[in-house]
Amino acid sequence: MSMSSLRANQLKSEITAMPTWLRRPIGKASELSNVQRIIKQRQIHTICEEGRCPNRGECYAQKTATFLLMGPTCTRSCAFCQVDKGHAPMPLDPEEPQKVAEAVQLLGLRYVVLTSVARDDLPDQGAGWFVKTMEAIRQLNPETQIEVLTPDFYGEYQRIATIAKAKPACYNHNIETVRRLTGKVRRGAKYDRSLLVLQIVKEIDPTIPTKSGLMLGHGETVEEILATMTDLRNVDCDRLTIGQYMRPSLEHLPVQKYWTPAEFDELGAIAKQMGFSHVRSAPLVRSSYHAGE
Repeated sequence: MSMSSLRANQLKSEITAMPTWLRRPIGKASELSNVQRIIKQRQIHTICEEGRCPNRGECYAQKTATFLLMGPTCTRSCAFCQVDKGHAPMPLDPEEPQKVAEAVQLLGLRYVVLTSVARDDLPDQGAGWFVKTMEAIRQLNPETQIEVLTPDFYGEYQRIATIAKAKPACYNHNIETVRRLTGKVRRGAKYDRSLLVLQIVKEIDPTIPTKSGLMLGHGETVEEILATMTDLRNVDCDRLTIGQYMRPSLEHLPVQKYWTPAEFDELGAIAKQMGFSHVRSAPLVRSSYHAGE
C-alpha cells in the first residue's frame, strides 16, 4: 500500500471515530449549489466553502454567508486552519468589492460577514480593502448588515481604526485558543495582541459590539478556558462563540479531546453569567454561526 493510501486510511479512521454529535447533514443541495454557482461565476471566495464549514447549508438558508476577501491564500500558517497557505498570495482583484456586493444582492443576504486571509504582504495588511468592500455592499444593499471578522493587523491602531470607523454591525476577531497553546495553534499570532484588537475597537467606538471565538480540542483545560473568557470580558468583548476543533487533514494538529454537548452547554452558561450578551456554545458552532441574530 502506498504512503498516500495509508494516510488516507488513517484520516478515514479518524473521521469514523468522530462522535456522532459532530455529524450532520450538509443542507439542501439546491441552496448550496446556488451559492456555489454565484461565487464561482464571480471568482470570489467564502470561508464557508474554503473551510468546508459544517453549517453552511443552514446559514445559506437563513440568508447569511461569510465572504473571504483578498484571495484564498494566507500569509500565515496556523496549524489548525484549512485555508490555503505556504506560497505567495495572488494580487488583489480590483473588482472584488463590487463582485461581493453583487453576490450579496443576488443571494438576497440580510446579514453578511466579511473575513479575510492574513495579507501581511500588503502595506495596510488589507484594512482598507475591508472598507472598500463594505462601501460597495452598502451601495447595492443598504439594508444588509455587515459584520467583520478580521486578522490581528499586528495590533496596529490605525489599521483597526480604519475598519472600526466604517461602523460594522459587529467587529469580530477570534482569539481561537488559550494563552498556553497560542504559539502551537496560531503560528504568527499572539494572545495579548488579539485582546488588544478588541480593546482598540471599544476605545474607538464603544457602541460597536465586539465578538471573539474559541475552538476547543487542542488540549486546553476548563480553568484555561475560563481564564480566556475572563480576559475577553476584561476588554469588554460582548459576544462569544465556542466550538469543537475538527482536524481538516493529517497535516493539521490532531484533536486532543472531543468536548461533549453537555460540556459546551455548561461553558455557555458560565459565559452568560460572566456578562457576554450573546453566546453560542456547541460542538459545531463556528465564528459566523447565527451571526445575524
